[in-house]
Amino acid sequence: MSITVTTWSLEQTSPADLRPAAPVGPDVTVVRSEVPSPEFSRFLYSAVGGDVTWTDRLGMTYAEWEAALGRPGTETWVAYERGTPAGYAELATDGDGSVEIVYFGLIAAFRGRRIGGHLLSVATARAWDLADRWPDLPPTKRVWLHTCSKDGPHAMENYRRRGFALFDTKVGEEPETATPGPWPGAHG
Repeated sequence: MSITVTTWSLEQTSPADLRPAAPVGPDVTVVRSEVPSPEFSRFLYSAVGGDVTWTDRLGMTYAEWEAALGRPGTETWVAYERGTPAGYAELATDGDGSVEIVYFGLIAAFRGRRIGGHLLSVATARAWDLADRWPDLPPTKRVWLHTCSKDGPHAMENYRRRGFALFDTKVGEEPETATPGPWPGAHG
């Protein structure tokens, strides 16, 4: 059985495009995970994407996770609430001045509390100044991402409020797959 999935691609072409969300208070911090860790990144990926059918990385080997996280210009930014991981954004570049927010989202229990707007603001700002931390890379000239109809109901609104503009829409069929989580009784 298959389902129809719409994928929207959005971009910013100038740092001036970013419209930051208001900070959410001192209990929420966003920190770069500076040591690439397949274990931690896989935890974030499955905890955030488990209920919205993120499955593309579940079959990756440890070595594949290491390779993906170890590329120059790849960064993981994690939102914490009082020390507990609440969500994350993964940035990646091809080295051409284009930075993709490859993955972005919150763990279900932290959604709907304005943390996502703050995390997206910080992640986007860090995408714009990526070359400051990676001197062998060119300055960022574009930040982009994609979202789809399988993602959370507020994803598109958050991207637009932060200043992302739609540049492409695709509709296709995908096999219907069961979500890998969260487990029964988890916040959703």
